[in-house]
Order: sequence, then C-alpha cells, then structure tokens
Amino acid sequence: MPEPPEPLFGRPLKTINIGIPTVADDLESQGVEVVRVDCKPLAGGDLKMLELLDKLGS
Repeated sequence: MPEPPEPLFGRPLKTINIGIPTVADDLESQGVEVVRVDCKPLAGGDLKMLELLDKLGS
C-alpha cells in the first residue's frame, strides 16, 4: 500500500464518501482512510413517485 499523503492539520486525512465510488477508490489508492456511504435520491429521483409517497405519509 502506498504512503498516505501529507497529513492535513497535523494528522492523517480521513474522509466520508457519499455516492461516488471512483472518488473513494482514488483516495484509498493513496492510502487515505475512506468511509463509504451509499446515497441515492428518494424514489430514484422520480418526482411523481415522491409526490405520491408524500401523500401516503400525511
């Protein structure tokens, strides 16, 4: 594994990656600790479905 990049603020870099796997892959390849969060738009981004779900919830 390669050496981590120079520490920011005097300590190693730790990141949270939300939804873009290639960014996390690039950081990990540089030795950066990455927590991956699988984030997708509600209802797949379908506005009509979101409106229907809102009606069901109220």
